[in-house]
Amino acid sequence: MVTGEYVFVHDLDAPGMLHARVVRPPHARARLLDIPASAVDRLAGDGLQLVRDGSFLAIAGPVEWQVVQAALRLAAACQWADNGGLPELDVFGQLKAGNAARFTVVGGVPGKGPVPDPLQGLTHSARFERPYLMHGSLAPSAAFAVWSEGRLQITCHSQGIYPLRESIADSLGLGLEQVVIAHRPGSGCYGHNGADDAALDAALVAMALPDTPVLLKWTREEEHRWEPYAPAMAVDLAVATSDGGRITAYSAEAFADTHRGRPRQGPNNAGPSRLLSNLLRADPFPAPVAIPNMKAQGGMHRNLDPVYAVGETRFVKNLVSGLPHRSSALRCLGATTNVFALESTMDELAEQNGQDPLAYRRAHLDDPRALAVIAALEERMAQTPVAGDTSGRGIAYAQYKNAMTRVGICVDIQVGELGEIILKHAIIVADAGRVIDIEGLRAQLEGGFLQAASWAIYEEVQWDRDGITSVDWESYPVIRFDNIPKMDVVVLDVPGVEPVGAGEASPGPTIAAIANALYNATGLRMRRLPFTPDAILRHATSV
Repeated sequence: MVTGEYVFVHDLDAPGMLHARVVRPPHARARLLDIPASAVDRLAGDGLQLVRDGSFLAIAGPVEWQVVQAALRLAAACQWADNGGLPELDVFGQLKAGNAARFTVVGGVPGKGPVPDPLQGLTHSARFERPYLMHGSLAPSAAFAVWSEGRLQITCHSQGIYPLRESIADSLGLGLEQVVIAHRPGSGCYGHNGADDAALDAALVAMALPDTPVLLKWTREEEHRWEPYAPAMAVDLAVATSDGGRITAYSAEAFADTHRGRPRQGPNNAGPSRLLSNLLRADPFPAPVAIPNMKAQGGMHRNLDPVYAVGETRFVKNLVSGLPHRSSALRCLGATTNVFALESTMDELAEQNGQDPLAYRRAHLDDPRALAVIAALEERMAQTPVAGDTSGRGIAYAQYKNAMTRVGICVDIQVGELGEIILKHAIIVADAGRVIDIEGLRAQLEGGFLQAASWAIYEEVQWDRDGITSVDWESYPVIRFDNIPKMDVVVLDVPGVEPVGAGEASPGPTIAAIANALYNATGLRMRRLPFTPDAILRHATSV
C-alpha cells in the first residue's frame, strides 16, 4: 500500500508464464458433444494450447488478449448437449415444507426430531422472499498455478486455503503434501465467490502443461454466470397479539437451499463435489448433497428467532434441495431475510395497534443496551426532519446473531414518478461493545448499509432455459454513486464490556428500514426483494 506495488493475484507474473481462460458450457446442465477439428487446428496454428477433460475446456498461451479471443471463438464453435436447459420455474413456489428436510430450531440451534405442530390462534401472517443474489466481486476470480516435480503450487484469493488444499488434492488424486496453496489478495473476495473454483481451474491447466506457470482469470461474464450464489430464501412468519397489541405467540419458518457450499471435506466427496469444474470432467464427481447447518445461529436460521419478548414461539428450518443454481455463503447468510421479515412485521403490528413504531419495539424489549440504541436513534431522528410529499421514513432494529452488535437504522427515501427509490438520508446507531477502531467500525456499518441497500433496490439473478441472463453490471445492476445517501453514524460508548463483531450487523435492518420507508411513502407493503420500479408499479396496480 505504501509503495504502490501490485498485490492482487491477477497481477502475478513469472518467466515463461502462460495466460489461461476456461471455455464454459452455455449453462450448468449442458455438456460438450464435439469440438470441430478446424477449431483445434487453428489453436495449434496460433501457438495456443488446448486442455480438455470431459466438458472442461481451457486455452493457454503467452499473449493474454490472443487467449481471450481464441476462447470466445472456441465457445461459439463447440457443440453442446442442452440436456433440457435450466429449469424455468418459480423458485419461491419450490420453497415449501413438502420439498424440505425440516428441523426445529430452539435457542438458535436446529435439532433433529419431529417438527412441532403450528401454534394456535395466530392472527397475522405473511411470507417474505429474497431472490438469488451474487457476490458481484469487483474483479473476477483468478489463480496462479504450476505443476513441477510432482508438486502443485497454487496462489489464489480463497478465504479458506487449508480446506481448499484438501479438496484439490482429493480432486486430482494427489497426496496432501504434494499441494501447496499460498494466499494472495483478490479484489472483493468475501463470502464464497469464484476464488476456489478458479484455483481448481488453474490447477487442471497447470497439470496438463507441466513445468509451466499458468495465470488463469475468469471473465466478468464468467463470474456472473458461474459463481456460487446466495440461495433464494423465503420466511413464513405468523403472530398472535393481545388486545393491547403485545405479541403473545410467534412462529417463523425459513426456507432455502444450502448456505454451506464451500469446498470442505466430508462424506460423499463433499470437498471436490463443491468445486465447479469437477462436475464437468470426464470422470465427474457427483453433484454435492446439501448438508444442513446445525450450528447455533448458522445458515438460514441466523436471526430466525427475534430479540423481542414474544411469548410462545415456534421456529423451523426447511432445507430445500434440487433447486436451479449452485448456492453458498453470502454476507449475513439468512439474517438479512429473517430481519427483513421480523422488522417489517413489527411495523405492521405497530400500525395496526395505533402505536409509534419505536414505542412498539420498546414495549417488547427488556435489554437496556437495546433500549439505549432505540433512544439514541429516536433522538437523532428528531433532529432530521423529512421533507417532500413523496418522502418516506422507515426504521428497523436488530442484533446480529442475537449476541453481537446492536444496530438501529432510520432511512429517508423519496419515490420517483417511475417507481424508483431514491435514498436521501440514513441514520445508523450502533452498540458494538468496546470500540477499538472507531473509523473501521463506521466503515463496516456504512459498507453493510450500502450493500444491503443494493440488495433491497436492485439485485436479482435472472435466467431462462438457455442460461443465466444476468451477465454484467447492466443486466445485474448494483447501487451506484448517484444513489448513495447522506449517512449519519452514531457509535455508542459502552466502556467496560467486550467488543463484538460488527462486520455483518447493519445489512438486515437496512433492508427492513427501506421496506418500511417505502410503505410510509406509498402505502405499499412489499414483501419480495428487490424493490425495483417494475416491482413497485406492479404491486401498486394489484392492490
